[in-house]
Amino acid sequence: MCCISVTVPKACVIFLLNNRVISVVGCAAQIFLVVLCAYAELLLLTIMARDRYVAICQPLHYHVIMTPRVCVQMMLASVLSGLVYAGVHTGNTFHLYFCHSNVVHQFFFDIPSLLKLSCSDTLTNEITIFVSGTIVACGSFSFITMSYIHIFSTVLKFPTRREQRKAFSTCIPHILIVIAFLGSGAVVNLKPTSNSPLIQDMVISVFYSVVPPFLNPVIYTLRNKQIKEAIWKVMRRTLT
Repeated sequence: MCCISVTVPKACVIFLLNNRVISVVGCAAQIFLVVLCAYAELLLLTIMARDRYVAICQPLHYHVIMTPRVCVQMMLASVLSGLVYAGVHTGNTFHLYFCHSNVVHQFFFDIPSLLKLSCSDTLTNEITIFVSGTIVACGSFSFITMSYIHIFSTVLKFPTRREQRKAFSTCIPHILIVIAFLGSGAVVNLKPTSNSPLIQDMVISVFYSVVPPFLNPVIYTLRNKQIKEAIWKVMRRTLT
């Protein structure tokens, strides 16, 4: 909800009212919030992998390890470190000198689109974004991967297929969200900031900023029994 609330309202104003003007403060705020939400979501997905690992591999110790206090501490750590991360990158971006066109060919403000408008040397910014993004993303991906390796090895030892299916069903939504989020984010942030078509940048930006937040409630509600029954009813009516 936070990720999509940062970008979509202003995009609706642009498309519906044809009002493409935004202040420098508004631009900086949007970039800061986009980076903060993306960073916090990535860390929360990593924490969710830890939660699934403890629930499946150490079920008897779950309420001792994943206490409400620990959950709150991990959430606060994600948000506070995200504030620092977003502040550093936003400050580095607006420390540059901009002398090119003031038109941003994007439906919201992100760092790569602003780097294209800068007259300053952006190599340091690009290296900082690439290195920090790679460290955070690869660290989270490695932790999630190792968690699921232990989870799958444990689930495969369950005595019955029913127990295995039940355990896998709790993990599949999280895995799908991780793939959609990390995949789209990697395409955007790990590619060069220049020499890429505007249409391609726009399509990719729409995908990684709108599609994952839209898929979150869809994927997670598929575990709901009533939602499943409603989907099957619609499919039967369509086929008949």
